[in-house]
Amino acid sequence: MTKEKETYRIMISGGGTGGHIYPAIAIANAWAERYPESEILFVGAEGKMEMQKVPEAGYAIEGLPVAGLQRRFTWQNLSFPFKLWDSVNKAKKLIKRFKPHAVVGVGGFASGPLLYVAQKRGVPTLIQEQNSFAGLTNKLLAKKADAFCVAYEGMDKFFPVDKIHFTGNPVRKDILHLDDKKEQAIDHFGLDADRQVILVLGGSLGARTINNAVVASMKHFEKQGYQVLWQTGRFYFEEMTVKLEEAGLAYVQAREFIREMDLAYAAADVVISRAGALSVSELSLVAKPVIFIPSPNVAEDHQTKNALACVNNDAAVLLKDEDAVEHLVDSIDQLMADTELRDRLGKNIKKMGKPDAALEIVKKLEALIK
Repeated sequence: MTKEKETYRIMISGGGTGGHIYPAIAIANAWAERYPESEILFVGAEGKMEMQKVPEAGYAIEGLPVAGLQRRFTWQNLSFPFKLWDSVNKAKKLIKRFKPHAVVGVGGFASGPLLYVAQKRGVPTLIQEQNSFAGLTNKLLAKKADAFCVAYEGMDKFFPVDKIHFTGNPVRKDILHLDDKKEQAIDHFGLDADRQVILVLGGSLGARTINNAVVASMKHFEKQGYQVLWQTGRFYFEEMTVKLEEAGLAYVQAREFIREMDLAYAAADVVISRAGALSVSELSLVAKPVIFIPSPNVAEDHQTKNALACVNNDAAVLLKDEDAVEHLVDSIDQLMADTELRDRLGKNIKKMGKPDAALEIVKKLEALIK
């Protein structure tokens, strides 16, 4: 990417989950690589994970007191109008002080106040929507936004068609080149080079259903000659470690969190995963056969819609959360026994990948400013 000498001030807002934060950081990295003299300021929600993850990535962040509106009545909802008012006022002060050339919203309630104020003041705004079903905040901001960068077709249901750009979701760069990492991955994780590898991912915190499905299936997996690399997530690591020790299995290893995701993907023959937007985008670039088990506990059932976008392109297998414990074994056995099916799913999901998404979003942002 060519580095330019111009300096710009860019604000990026949103967060609450890794699915919002990591694309935001990827956009910032791509902008900083192109315009290293620029100033970039993140705006998040106080107490949320972006307040830790963004500084770890090397960027400044300001927190707003905004909190999400619960979909059922709770006492927390009574404070929502006051927190929103305070957040809008702080957003006004931040924009007045920072004087951004453009503001990027990546979704999550944290982006609402900042983009609302930016739009009121005529600052160009770009919305990056990760999911196949637009989030509430992005839908509310859609009328006055200048551009929408999306990862799925059919987003004209939510946004003006003439402002939509099909860029894909930004992802980490280290997963783009896996072909020569298989041997390194086997060695790094202490795997058996002669056994097929099932990679299990439930997010950094973990997914109860996926973990229970692995517990119910792991003796069968080992008996069939498979091995399992299993990210349990922080919430479930101790519990799952105990269950694994009780089972006494040699070819199933549980890890609280896997940092070397490029190596994990390189080792995998089949992946079991939730269907968050970022996970789907990464797995599209990894080009491995995937069994998606969408979480039923997310707004607007986003994950099922994300998974169906792949299934409808013959690019993945969908296993409902309610069926996972009972039927995961069947889904894995079918994939492992059918080389042609695995190859077809891997090739088809790769067609959906957008390896240059961050750069494409930067180009759209440039166009808004210039």
